[in-house]
Amino acid sequence: MVVAVIMNKLNGGTVNAQDILFPIPGTSFNFRFTTLVWIVAFLVANLFNFQLNRHWTFRGGVGRAPWLHEFGPFLAVGSAAALAGIFIKVGFTNPTSPIYLPEPWFHEDTGLQSREYWAQLITIVITMPINFVVNKLWTFRAVRRRHAAASSPSVDSTHPGS
Repeated sequence: MVVAVIMNKLNGGTVNAQDILFPIPGTSFNFRFTTLVWIVAFLVANLFNFQLNRHWTFRGGVGRAPWLHEFGPFLAVGSAAALAGIFIKVGFTNPTSPIYLPEPWFHEDTGLQSREYWAQLITIVITMPINFVVNKLWTFRAVRRRHAAASSPSVDSTHPGS
């Protein structure tokens, strides 16, 4: 959310969140500032969350795999959630969408009622639990177990004492 607020402030406020940055080739769609905000915020949050999870939430258990071996799956899971999140966020901010956050409560006149910020927050709330559970089960359990199994010395039964 901090990244979203900073980027929107630097872009002149959430009133400019729907600015078109470029058309998406081969489609009738456009890449908008709001999507750029979602992507940059995801990248910052993904790295930050990985570090927090690696060093705090999942510091115990089976031995850690090297940083990149764990970050790759974490980024893959997060990227899938972020891709779904883009569509959810666009749905909340597109006036033709059935899930558009309606006026009069949501608008871009004040920060607290900003459709852009609420869309970002609600989308995070929707995607975060799924992202966490999949990373818990895959990145911080399966990847670590696979690494521990691969890095443990194999026992050669033909040579006693090996």
